[in-house]
Amino acid sequence: MDFSTALRAERLVAIIRGKDAEASFRTVMTLAEEDIPLVEVSLSGHDALTVIGRARAELGDAAWLGAGTVLSAGDARRAAEAGANLVVTPGLGAGLEESVRQGLPTLAGVLTPSEVIAADALGVSALKLFPASVGGPGYLQALRAPFPELPFVPVGGVDAATASAYFAAGAVAVGVGSPLIGDAADGGDLDALRGRAAEFKAACAR
Repeated sequence: MDFSTALRAERLVAIIRGKDAEASFRTVMTLAEEDIPLVEVSLSGHDALTVIGRARAELGDAAWLGAGTVLSAGDARRAAEAGANLVVTPGLGAGLEESVRQGLPTLAGVLTPSEVIAADALGVSALKLFPASVGGPGYLQALRAPFPELPFVPVGGVDAATASAYFAAGAVAVGVGSPLIGDAADGGDLDALRGRAAEFKAACAR
C-alpha cells in the first residue's frame, strides 16, 4: 500500500516528540501494537534518529515510519539513512525539496494558498495544514474551495473532539501529537496511551 492510500485508509498520523529516547521508542511500538501504523518521530525530539533506526529494525521494512520537523537537506538525508520512509515538514524549504528529490513520500507543511501552490508544484504526497488551530475547520473548508482535489492533513491543536469537524471540512486525515501521545514519549503511562489510541481510532473511523 502506498502512502497516499494508507493515509486515506487510516486517517490518523501520530506525532511523537519525546524528551526520552527509550520512552519514545516504546511509544512507537505501543502505537504499532494498537494498530496505528502511520507514525512520525519529530527530529526535535531527543535522539530521534536513533529512535527511528531502532523502530525500523523492530517493525521491518514495510512499516510507515516518518521523520518529522525535517528542515534541511541534511535532515532529509539523515532521516532516510536512519530508516524513515516518510518525511514531514513544518513548511517549505530545502528539507522538503531534498525529500522529494530522493523520492520519499512527503507531508509538506503549508498554511497559505501560495504555499499550497508551491508544495503541489514540487509533487508532494499530501499537504500538512499547520498550524491548523490558526483557522480551524472553517479555514480548511475555505482553503479547499480553490484546491478541492488536494489532500489536506490538519496538524496542530487537533483532538478527538475536533477531528470529526476537520473531516467534515474535507481533511483526508489528521495529524495528532500531544492529545494522543500525552507524556508517553517522556516516560509516561503506556496504558493511558493505549486508551487514547482507542479513542482516536474511533474518532478517525469512517
